[in-house]
Amino acid sequence: MQPTRLFEFLEFQNQNQQLERSLTTKYNGKWESISTKIFYKKVQQVSRSLLGMGVKKGDKIALISTNNRTEWCIIDLAVLQLGAITVPLYPSITSKEYQYILSHSESSYCFVSDLEVYKKLNSIIDNVKSISEVFSFDSIDNCKSWTLLLNETNESLQEKLEVTKKNVKTDDLATIIYTSGTTGIPKGVMLSHGNIVSNVLSSSKRLPLDVGRSKALSFLPVCHIFERVILYVYYFNSIEIHFAESLETISENLKEVSPNFMTAVPRLLEKVYDKIYSRGASLKGVKKKLFYWAVDLGLKYEPYGKNGLIYELKLKIARKLIFSKWIEALGGNLVAICSGSAALQPRLARVFTAAGITLAEGYGLTETSPVITVSDIRQGGLKIGYVGKPIEGIKIKIAKDGEILCKGPNVMKGYFKDPKKTAEVIIDGFFHTGDVGVIDSEGFLKITDRKKQLFKTSGGKYIAPQLIENQMKQSLFIEQIIVVGENKKMPAAIIQPSFDYVSQWAKENKIEIESTMEGICGNKSLIDVIQSDIEFNNNSFGQWEKIKKFKLTPEIWSVDLGHLTPTMKVKRKIVQEKYQNLIDDIYGD
Repeated sequence: MQPTRLFEFLEFQNQNQQLERSLTTKYNGKWESISTKIFYKKVQQVSRSLLGMGVKKGDKIALISTNNRTEWCIIDLAVLQLGAITVPLYPSITSKEYQYILSHSESSYCFVSDLEVYKKLNSIIDNVKSISEVFSFDSIDNCKSWTLLLNETNESLQEKLEVTKKNVKTDDLATIIYTSGTTGIPKGVMLSHGNIVSNVLSSSKRLPLDVGRSKALSFLPVCHIFERVILYVYYFNSIEIHFAESLETISENLKEVSPNFMTAVPRLLEKVYDKIYSRGASLKGVKKKLFYWAVDLGLKYEPYGKNGLIYELKLKIARKLIFSKWIEALGGNLVAICSGSAALQPRLARVFTAAGITLAEGYGLTETSPVITVSDIRQGGLKIGYVGKPIEGIKIKIAKDGEILCKGPNVMKGYFKDPKKTAEVIIDGFFHTGDVGVIDSEGFLKITDRKKQLFKTSGGKYIAPQLIENQMKQSLFIEQIIVVGENKKMPAAIIQPSFDYVSQWAKENKIEIESTMEGICGNKSLIDVIQSDIEFNNNSFGQWEKIKKFKLTPEIWSVDLGHLTPTMKVKRKIVQEKYQNLIDDIYGD
């Protein structure tokens, strides 16, 4: 029997294919696993404890964790079994945002991962009247431990729990996820059990998972719907889940875990590729020539043998001599990476897939639970530069102005406490994504830009900045970029150079370059080489779209400094405000 409510995915695993290592987390340098049986048992224990504390259907329970871990999964399912609603928060947002979300959602309990999060929460907790108790996963002075809920003596409540579980309906609200957004106040997206369950079942059919045998590494924030749905996919397909310690330890964790599958965002894949490319650049003689030959071959990759037999023979050689080392560096067993959250550069899709690691790019939003389309190399479902075809049960169409509209069981119930904004985006059953795209004759979807990001130059020409930015980021010298020029005579760019690659390039070419970021950004040789790359990439665009001028920023764009959202998307408005002086210099304002 297929699950219809989120907590039934674990029950499905427990009844059909139990795992010895269902969840694995690293504590104090040691990997610790729990089996399906123990996972299920702990979920029941916590549910009974929450029931005993008076938690009931419709109550909101907040979760804030610095990293993905076993405890998060247990609390999540324990809450959902009661018909209560989880409210996940990004750990990296400000304490003021904590206060807004906790107050707006009316959360009654909050679970935190560690001391850092607890301190941030503690600074505003007195201003959140709805919170009655805070529990921590780590041991923290003056904070209750979550282990108090692992009560062995509350089995008398199991019968009441079973009745409570039966009263949870498919259409009941399961979670409120506050979108990080690139502008404005966070909106609480209301997703039901049915919204997410439908997405898990349909997405599972597109992912190359070996049921009961595959291993996965999880490191994208589980508070984001993308990674959270993937977790439910893993439960449903009996996939071992290993939680990476942090973004900084992914390389080490990949070698320790040797996963078959993982998810990623384009920014991370860019960094992985740049790191591999830099290592290749440091090789000497024949090895260096072979490396560049393999990369150039990979960048020409087309799926399904479209490049012909000779190309396929060369690729076989490249995989054996060069690309096999890439796979080894990523744990040795990685066969697929599901990429989402932002647009993926075609060069990355080509070179990784050529190497033998298929990049399955997907598209969706928090409001769509999130998956709308997914690429799948099986059955002709992969097309470079496209985000795949709609998954089962979902209909998409393109509005007259180019906006992508979506209809299906995955579309949210609405924005929490905001029927007006809900009515603005869901019209006649179709969710208006705010993204602009096209559907080709085979049914593949291509994203071209965000509707709100399109702007006109003073000459009245429309500019789609994301399309230009993705093309310009083909340059290894460009780590981040935004295209500006609304109501100006021409488009221009603000660029954060890839400081690591620039240092490697300068060393190889014996170019004297200052050690400070300010000095690097003022280097004429660097400016000239970036100008050359921009001119080359400008060939892909019309005269009115070409980048005429640019400025380099002497700092790394980051989540902490406010340049990026927690899912590593550029906060366009914030970046423009931070570097308004550079924009003024470009246009002589």
